[in-house]
Amino acid sequence: MAAEGAFARWAYSTGLRLVAPLYLGKLWWRGREEPAYRSAWAERFATGGDGDGRQGRIWVHAVSLGETRASEPLLQALRRLAPGCGLLLTHGTATGREAGAALLQPGDAQVWLPYDTPGAVRRFLRQHKPAVGVLMETEIWPNLLDAARAAGVPMVLANARLSERSLAKGERLRALMRPAVASFARVLAQTDDDARRLEEGGAPAVQVMGNLKFDVSPNPALVERGRAWRAALARPVVLAASTREGEEELLLEAWRRLEAPRPLLLLVPRHPQRFDAVAQRVVAAGLSCARRSGWGEGPPADAAAADVWLGDSIGEMPLYYAAADAALLGGSFAPLGGQNLIEAAACGCPLVMGPHTFNFEQAAEMSLAAGAALRATDMADGVAQAVAMALDPARSERVQAALAFSARHRGAAERMARTIVELLPPA
Repeated sequence: MAAEGAFARWAYSTGLRLVAPLYLGKLWWRGREEPAYRSAWAERFATGGDGDGRQGRIWVHAVSLGETRASEPLLQALRRLAPGCGLLLTHGTATGREAGAALLQPGDAQVWLPYDTPGAVRRFLRQHKPAVGVLMETEIWPNLLDAARAAGVPMVLANARLSERSLAKGERLRALMRPAVASFARVLAQTDDDARRLEEGGAPAVQVMGNLKFDVSPNPALVERGRAWRAALARPVVLAASTREGEEELLLEAWRRLEAPRPLLLLVPRHPQRFDAVAQRVVAAGLSCARRSGWGEGPPADAAAADVWLGDSIGEMPLYYAAADAALLGGSFAPLGGQNLIEAAACGCPLVMGPHTFNFEQAAEMSLAAGAALRATDMADGVAQAVAMALDPARSERVQAALAFSARHRGAAERMARTIVELLPPA
């Protein structure tokens, strides 16, 4: 088994080296619309010198925007329990890095996570010498974990989740993934089902801690502004939250078939690089579109008559949830596993989910049981249910159910932080 694992990692590393030029080309291409991808290239291969010389930080890797937002309460808890330790934040996407920059304090550092080649990850660990490393949710990098083990850096998989689909995929790559998973010092799972699957996948020291996203409090200023937007409108609002490619076409087709007068559709694509394309699709569907990026604190008077508001901004989801009477959960109407449904509950916005929520399976089932969400069979059914929910005189009951569901599951950040701090070396 050891020889098989060594060969699998050699083949994996060789493949990564061969496709490195394509990887760099992809970053350059994405940098056309998101310039941050063209910044700090040396960090992608950890060739940027010796870091800032500080050692012993708690290193947290949050690859993208969702993981970075979820990490915020964990970072706050780590600062309380290990004051003065300092944090090192790493990311893989431009939106994650931008959100992470707002969380930094004096003494912290932020870099790109390097490409998972043996040399790059060894250089990264030599440069920064973290005391402990925390990977968020599903980030399992074989060479990084092997290098951390060799360097004596204990690694934690925090807010860990694993779907049946991902477990099956991991079994197909068993020789590569099992040694990586087995090298974690702690695995802090969101749910009992996640814990069972992670243990089946070879994870040691698995503990059920809950979901960090329940501990994320929506920005109260954004929530207040969203409610003010809603109060100024004379018609209901249905939000399509964090939609993915392929979903907007289904949504707009179903929306056009609604009888007039329609509610206002507030459409927020998941990825910023798709904002312009989605705006074009709205217009091509024969619907008028007002874009959030075109106004300041609030919409102009003529926006109230638009068929669709396009939420083409970053970091304003609490505003959009607070402005809506009901929401459709993006990523759940295509076989993509859904998006974070907990933020909607924290903002008091009842949801309609599609059939595909395997990335948040237990949270989805709990929200259904709590009355904070409904399940639709497809997009047309989802639109019909969301419109009915927005018009329902008893909607306030679902609002209270959503808020209660969110409040009931808090506390994961403190539990995870205590476990992570236990792995720090003695002072």
